[in-house]
Amino acid sequence: MNATTPPTEGGAPAAAPGALAGLKVIDLTRVLGGPYCTMILSDHGADVIKVEPPQGDEVRDWGPPFQDGDSSYFIGVNRNKRSLALDLGRPEGRAVLLRLLAGADVLTENFKPGGMEKWGLGYATDLAPRFPRLIHCRVSGFGGEGPLGGLPGYDAVLQAMTGLMSVNGDPSTGPVRLGTPVVDLATGLFSAIAILMALHERGRSGRGQFLDMTLHDCGMALLHPQAANFFLNGIRPVPQGNPHPNLAPYEKYATKTCDVFIAIGNDGQFGKLCGLVGLPDMATDPRFRHNADRLANRAAMIAAFQTVLAGQDGRAIADRLLRNGVPAGPVLPVDEALASPHSGARRMVSELDGYRGLGTPIKFSRTPGGTRRRPPRFGQDADAILAEHGYNKAEIAALRRDGTVPAARRR
Repeated sequence: MNATTPPTEGGAPAAAPGALAGLKVIDLTRVLGGPYCTMILSDHGADVIKVEPPQGDEVRDWGPPFQDGDSSYFIGVNRNKRSLALDLGRPEGRAVLLRLLAGADVLTENFKPGGMEKWGLGYATDLAPRFPRLIHCRVSGFGGEGPLGGLPGYDAVLQAMTGLMSVNGDPSTGPVRLGTPVVDLATGLFSAIAILMALHERGRSGRGQFLDMTLHDCGMALLHPQAANFFLNGIRPVPQGNPHPNLAPYEKYATKTCDVFIAIGNDGQFGKLCGLVGLPDMATDPRFRHNADRLANRAAMIAAFQTVLAGQDGRAIADRLLRNGVPAGPVLPVDEALASPHSGARRMVSELDGYRGLGTPIKFSRTPGGTRRRPPRFGQDADAILAEHGYNKAEIAALRRDGTVPAARRR
């Protein structure tokens, strides 16, 4: 696919190049947090040049399933990018990177703190003096300072260390890892937000800056309401399963067709719920009148709802509740969620030339984002990228010959 192919949002042509058209991002990140961040930017028009090491981004191997040799894990977070393989261990590779950075707006990388400095590419001493408008976003496990500074970090380990795992699961299971890599994804989201903030500030000051993003900090930032509760009551939060620590009813119920989740946020919703499921007297029962009462008498309340919901059609009652202002929904498996009519209407499945992926959740009225390019094969855009940055055919051939720009992954 070339740059002139019409972009798409969920299969429909997008109406504009994207809100970030003209933004140039040099992306040295691998695995998940950094690539997820840069995919968000590329979805909305940024030109993201994915610079891979000679071995390639290791998540290309994180499968099965695979498509054309690349894993679903890689495919899921690397669309809309161009790929250049580059050996930064060689002075010639670092020279290429410096040429790429000329005119770049953003550099993202997730080497361990000190890695870029070792190569003479540290922000304060090397990059900022040469590229004063450059925004350098580093994603790391723990940052460069503190007792764990410089150590590697992985999603599940950070779920454990930040307290997230301790509040997931229930008393019978103990702490359980969340099914999605929520720390990596949150770090990608926070990093994208940070980059956009820095770009906004640069519009005033004309200066770039260094963004120190860590899995540790971003994971801990997700501890709501558990941290807020602890700050007030001093009680250690524990895993409670589906129920909410501050609201009731807020849990999953079995019906004759499927499980449904009901999430009540106020007394008015509770009154509607009671009437719609056939328990109108519960709304005025002193044990359940207010949220604090329902929390104190949760077991009796759950038992009553379990009894009345067990014989109902889950999808029908969930739809009826939702359409009457009561937050509720069927518990869908992933395949059914992706195929739901509303997911289709919201263009949350994107397709292009044999690629299928999740659509962007960020919807604009004038500058829609979406899928413009399939995820790149290893180094597929090297010649074009190098030519754009002033290398002639002979110079490109020399970089190929000496291994600075490998054409195939080193195993």
